[in-house]
Amino acid sequence: MIDIQLLHKPLSEQECLDFVKTPDTGGIVVFVGTVRNQTKGKTVVRLDFEAYEPMAISEMRKIAEQAVEQFSLKKISVHHRVGTLAIGEVPVVIAVSSAHRKAAFDACEFVIDTLKETVPIWKKEIFEDGEVWVSATP
Repeated sequence: MIDIQLLHKPLSEQECLDFVKTPDTGGIVVFVGTVRNQTKGKTVVRLDFEAYEPMAISEMRKIAEQAVEQFSLKKISVHHRVGTLAIGEVPVVIAVSSAHRKAAFDACEFVIDTLKETVPIWKKEIFEDGEVWVSATP
């Protein structure tokens, strides 16, 4: 029912989608976060993600369990990547399935928002002229 992974290799959107498919699913929502090439007008060269891995996995599982309960999900998959990511690469994939589409949309938004606020995964943006650790919430 719950698939949580913190990986040092490229993420597979298809793997997450395949995991959440069930015969009684009426709606699936997939969020794919990507590394963009600019932030606040500054050119981004790459991102570095670091994590306190045991706690990050535990916290992602808690969020997934809460989402299953709160939104009556059938299945949920949350994969996050750590390490150095280039522009266009995928640091996070969240897939959820439920009987109804609204619950799936709401759950996916809840999971990404809560993950960014509470999970000990840190992002460093590397620019052409420097770098900065980014807070979890904008």
